[in-house]
Amino acid sequence: MKLYYSPGACSLSPHIVAREAGLKIELEKVDGKAKKTASGADFWQINPKGQVPVLEFDDGERLTEGPAIVQYLAEQAPNAKLIPSAGSRERSRVQEWLNFTTSEIHKSFTPLFKPNTPDAYKPIVKENLAARFTYIDHHLAGRQYLMGEQFTVADAYLYTVLRWSSLHQIDLAQYPNISAYMGRVGARPQVQQALIAEGLIKASAAA
Repeated sequence: MKLYYSPGACSLSPHIVAREAGLKIELEKVDGKAKKTASGADFWQINPKGQVPVLEFDDGERLTEGPAIVQYLAEQAPNAKLIPSAGSRERSRVQEWLNFTTSEIHKSFTPLFKPNTPDAYKPIVKENLAARFTYIDHHLAGRQYLMGEQFTVADAYLYTVLRWSSLHQIDLAQYPNISAYMGRVGARPQVQQALIAEGLIKASAAA
């Protein structure tokens, strides 16, 4: 399998999940602005949506949308316990968090990345995010991860999008439970390896 990714983008989530699951995947970097891959391919031909992540199977078929990809990857390595069994209430809870993250956090960040977003609108975006962050901070009180003691695909996704806070001068220190959570997830060995592989931290920083 091959994962098309852009460093630090939402594709970091399936990258983390693949490493946590112990799956061997090939990585191909995508220039999000030029829409070209590291091998020179036209990314529009790989994904007409023009977005990472894309998971390419060995037979050439491709899967898009991060929440779908992480669930597929987790199901390939059930012993890693990255997602509860299908049909269980716990599985629905993980899907609930994946949906919340994609609709309320991920997409809420989008205007902050767009150069044509009016400056007057950005404080409104951050205010909306603050309300979501407060909710997450309350949920994480007394929990190691979103589901309790077990790290799941939902954590890989939430961690990925919360990392964007620093790019937009949002200080997560005001949310002590989130701040501690980011430290825990970020210290996981496979998360560190994913960050190193994408050039987001240096290997010496992971030592």
